[in-house]
Amino acid sequence: MSIENERDLDGLKRIGRVVALVLREMKQRLRPGITTRELDDVGRRALERFGATPAPALTYGFPAATCISVNDEAAHGVPDDRVVRPGDLVNVDVSAELGGFFADTGASIPVPPVADETHRLCLSTRRALKRAIATARAGRRFNTLGRAVEAEARRGGFRVIRNLAGHGVGRGLHEYPEGLACCYNPGDRRQFSAGLVVAIEPFLSTGATEVRTAANGWTEKTVDGSLTAQYEHTVVVTRKQAIVVTRA
Repeated sequence: MSIENERDLDGLKRIGRVVALVLREMKQRLRPGITTRELDDVGRRALERFGATPAPALTYGFPAATCISVNDEAAHGVPDDRVVRPGDLVNVDVSAELGGFFADTGASIPVPPVADETHRLCLSTRRALKRAIATARAGRRFNTLGRAVEAEARRGGFRVIRNLAGHGVGRGLHEYPEGLACCYNPGDRRQFSAGLVVAIEPFLSTGATEVRTAANGWTEKTVDGSLTAQYEHTVVVTRKQAIVVTRA
């Protein structure tokens, strides 16, 4: 969607804060011994308290309130009886609808003790997200975002997952622009426009550049079993600095 008035912006900020607070609560409850289903229940109850509807279930019939992916699972992990263990890298992705507006956020959370490589992967991915958001200005090409992410990945010694991408969001969970790539595509001449709402989410890995869908039909896993990290914010593009609506 594109923001057309203050009502649009207020509605987006409201759901953006909700998903940010839910993500924060799930982070606080994450610990060794909890199952991913129990962690999802934390998110489900939190969304219910705010009167928000889980977007993946609403949009695609996803069988949980949130997506929880562990280690080599890059995205769309289905919560189940898997037990979180020390040293795991757990990605939590929270998206929801409230009052006709959608927002999407996510973070990878290392469970202590944290291996040095895991720490560096998370640091590089957070930096990649920050650099990507800085490129999202009206008049700039989408591919400047991918160039920024790739540069940060190279600096950290990591690789970008090329077949996962950000997307438009706002009136629905996935809108124009689809395929907001986090790798440089010289042929993508599309440009950011003022008011455009996008979910920016770089995926970095310790080795893989692609994921494939697991047997459950949902979860995206690296093809070589390598570790992945993802961080995500929903932002509103302006002519200057983008407005991040998914900060708690």
